[in-house]
Amino acid sequence: MESHTKPPEKHLGRKIGRMREILGIKQDVVADKLGISQSKVSYIEQSEEVDDTMLEEIAGVLGVKPEAIKNFEEESVVYNIQNNYDGATNNQGPYYQYQCTFNPVDKLMEAIDKNEKLYEELLKSEREKVALLEKLLDKNQ
Repeated sequence: MESHTKPPEKHLGRKIGRMREILGIKQDVVADKLGISQSKVSYIEQSEEVDDTMLEEIAGVLGVKPEAIKNFEEESVVYNIQNNYDGATNNQGPYYQYQCTFNPVDKLMEAIDKNEKLYEELLKSEREKVALLEKLLDKNQ
């Protein structure tokens, strides 16, 4: 009996290219950070084998570990996206919404208003002290 399962892809350059695309990083950005030309990055992505040193450098630019590139499978990424977004029916776990419940600009304006009030109170207190001292000086003369 023959097995029709597809063997894991070993084309490392293609994995680098797909991971870069998924992360939304352009070839020229990778090239710039590596200090090579964009055509060299394109050549690397077309190569079936990539040496370990270059793989580590590219992984560093992409912000992933070299093992993540070596073990990258596009089917797994698609599965994760399909099953882990907010509307997925398979993902029925607790839903946490981490969103800011206030407007930061409003909070900043409240702090400024509070500081203005404190400043006004401080000025009023200082004026009262000055008036009291002037009154004391007038009595002594």
